[in-house]
Amino acid sequence: LSLEEVRMLVELFYLPYHHGALAQELLEHFRWLRANSLSVGVPATAPDACGGTRWRGRAQSFQLLCARTCRLHSRFVSTAGRALLYDLHPYLWDIRNMLLAASAFILWLGCQSITAPILLGRDAEPWARRGGLFGELQALLPVGNSCDLFYHPPPLFPSSQLYLLRPLLPLDKGWSVGAGCCPAGVSQGLQAQLSRAPTLPGRLLGSFLSLSPEYTFVLEDEGGPCGYAAGALHAEGFLQQRDSSWLPAVRHKYPPDLGAGGPALGQEAVLFFHAEPLAVPQPVLRRFPSLVQLGTAPRVLDVGASRSLALCLLSALRANGSRGVFCQVSDTDRQQLSFYSKLG
Repeated sequence: LSLEEVRMLVELFYLPYHHGALAQELLEHFRWLRANSLSVGVPATAPDACGGTRWRGRAQSFQLLCARTCRLHSRFVSTAGRALLYDLHPYLWDIRNMLLAASAFILWLGCQSITAPILLGRDAEPWARRGGLFGELQALLPVGNSCDLFYHPPPLFPSSQLYLLRPLLPLDKGWSVGAGCCPAGVSQGLQAQLSRAPTLPGRLLGSFLSLSPEYTFVLEDEGGPCGYAAGALHAEGFLQQRDSSWLPAVRHKYPPDLGAGGPALGQEAVLFFHAEPLAVPQPVLRRFPSLVQLGTAPRVLDVGASRSLALCLLSALRANGSRGVFCQVSDTDRQQLSFYSKLG
């Protein structure tokens, strides 16, 4: 580790009731950005345009500090001696995960035009949160009082993988349809036909990309996109719109005979949209008005990155007034059941 990296490590975990310069700067930026997020959606020609410019400047500074801390975690795992690594890694891993979520939440705020103050939960008991930088960052997230979301053991085998967590970008919407996914040995005509079939991300995320893109987040590693979190603030209206307009349009685009005679994967991709979705009971919708869906690629072994995905999505929903969420999982889908169970 360089001298600068050692200094960063010390400043992140300085004294029990006193932060180092880096930790203090992170907190000051986060507090200010959250408190002044109402100025972001102001058009550039409005009298308060300079307020939006200042907000984005501080947001960029906050993003750079978060990125430096995430790189510090990666470097520490790669270079520290084993004894030191296993002593200090749980603390640095916690901060890395928290800053992934906080950074994505600030990026999301910069894409929104929120017209009401960010909603927070009731004040938690003092014992409910940890001390230090982690606890103060936790308190600043809209879901900071949902303490179970923040307590999870570190991995047995620390990974130096770098992750980026961000809101959906317009380019990501190209996932809805993908070409070139056909195996060898398939005729050119059938390849051309199946290249129009929706890819796996398109099947999982198509309705969210079309109807609720503002609550969609992407996790990336060095290999590209490796995870997603998608949500709908008002699930009842979202599901009605999905069933009445989005699904019929997609079914018309991908008729059931499109994948006939082709590989099973292509046929499954087409038939996916022709299965009738299960209705959500009204008591569920009344108690948990928002819908969420999350997933990661098999190569993402670090549950901390998945937790950060959940934290930023739930924070975005809570900031706009959601009081509860649910997800839909098939009771035969062991992979998804295991994934959500690990998230708690």
